[in-house]
Amino acid sequence: VYLGAIEAALSRGKTAIVLVPEIALTLWVGRLVRARFGERVAVLHSGLPDIERAREWWRVRRGEASVVVGTRSAVFAPLENLGLIIVDEEQESSYKQEETPRYNGRDTAVYRARLEGAVALLGSATPSLETYHNARAGKYRLLKLTSRVENRPLAEVRIVDLREEFRCQHRAAPVSETLRAAIALRLEEKTQAMVLINRRGYSWSLLCRTCGALVQCQNCSIALTYHKNRERLECHYCGYSIRPPKECPKCRGEYMYFVGDGAERVDEYLREQFPSARIARLDRDTVRTKREYQQVLGAFAKGEIDVLVGTQMVAKGHDFQRVTLVGVVAADLALGRPDFRAAERTFQLLTQVAGRAGRGELSGEVLVETYYPEHYAIQFAARQDYISFYEKEAHFRRILHYPPFTALANILVRDRKIENAIRWSRALAGYFAPFEKHGVKILGPAAAPLARLRREYRFQFVLKSPHRSALGKALAGCLDFCAGKTIPETAVIVDVDPTSLF
Repeated sequence: VYLGAIEAALSRGKTAIVLVPEIALTLWVGRLVRARFGERVAVLHSGLPDIERAREWWRVRRGEASVVVGTRSAVFAPLENLGLIIVDEEQESSYKQEETPRYNGRDTAVYRARLEGAVALLGSATPSLETYHNARAGKYRLLKLTSRVENRPLAEVRIVDLREEFRCQHRAAPVSETLRAAIALRLEEKTQAMVLINRRGYSWSLLCRTCGALVQCQNCSIALTYHKNRERLECHYCGYSIRPPKECPKCRGEYMYFVGDGAERVDEYLREQFPSARIARLDRDTVRTKREYQQVLGAFAKGEIDVLVGTQMVAKGHDFQRVTLVGVVAADLALGRPDFRAAERTFQLLTQVAGRAGRGELSGEVLVETYYPEHYAIQFAARQDYISFYEKEAHFRRILHYPPFTALANILVRDRKIENAIRWSRALAGYFAPFEKHGVKILGPAAAPLARLRREYRFQFVLKSPHRSALGKALAGCLDFCAGKTIPETAVIVDVDPTSLF
């Protein structure tokens, strides 16, 4: 569909942009597009060396390239006579830039297409609620692909209830017995399996069994993650790391216990269970460069790897013909996050990874491990029923005044001194208070879910309004107010349409 749309645009003398959510996917998509359109294709993303990135940019600027493939920043590619912008996996949060300027690549693509009289094509098997709401309201045109290539059936999805598994086994292994047996069967059949666990590292944290304290980062209010191969406890936010202590830093207790299993532990467990199998892991700890990523995926595509374990890097965009089993470990991890999109993210991830199984002539099976099998996000993902999920989730969003029914803004106040952060938050609370009369609901100030990050204390406001204009008025004078109160510019972050409140 995408290649046909690009061809139609080029035949009319127009140019095209293809956006993908991750740098890793530019390799695969770029190869497909180049195979069809040759040297007219340029690739733009932040992972390129400066010289190569500049060379590609100038090729576009001089008109030598008429198709650009890249991540969110490629939406600004200097193409003339633009006719088409494709946003693949439009629901992905990685299209939102978390640093200034805080733009969303998908929304920018829609706006640029409108400015240039071009078509914006938003593609997804699990559209964001905002996009699907716009399509249902007639703002976008809804196009449906109702069948797979060659009418291949969707993979069968089964839910593994870990509570029942624990009652029978009286122990909790990194992988359920049901999934272990399914992997063993695939190894006998000489087909391939993928195992998704959306947690890096060996264990989630290190716990003192005497006082109950977790070993935390000294810069952030978050527990450190244990990486066994490096023998380090690491913070995935600021990079702080230490060797695992033999005794508790708080009470000096000697009974330290590793809690939770990450991708590294699942990888180790499967190697123990299947010593003759060829097993590889794909996450940010094992592949740090484009070449390493290509090597692992290339080996899996050639059948040189039997089982691929990975984080969400393995969940989307890949097309492996011999994968007949996908296992999802700890499928309900994201449901506990303090984020109104937690259910949506869980549904999207499970549906996306389920689509990796049975893509060839062989039928596929998906096993979803969870302690919360009755949750609607998991139930609808197992049925791969997007419409029912949308109706249920939209009902909650409407009642609780969240997007797509309400415009949202997140204001973060931060400083290394907690006294400053509190004082400035109180001042902003006084500024925002009058806007409640104009239909803006103000939540906060309150400590952010991640109350301390990179040594800075963080307090947040969440502003909601059914009318974007009212929200705009409240935010318009916010930074001027801060300047008048001598609050530093870097101390206040205003994020409109945030993808996360974490």
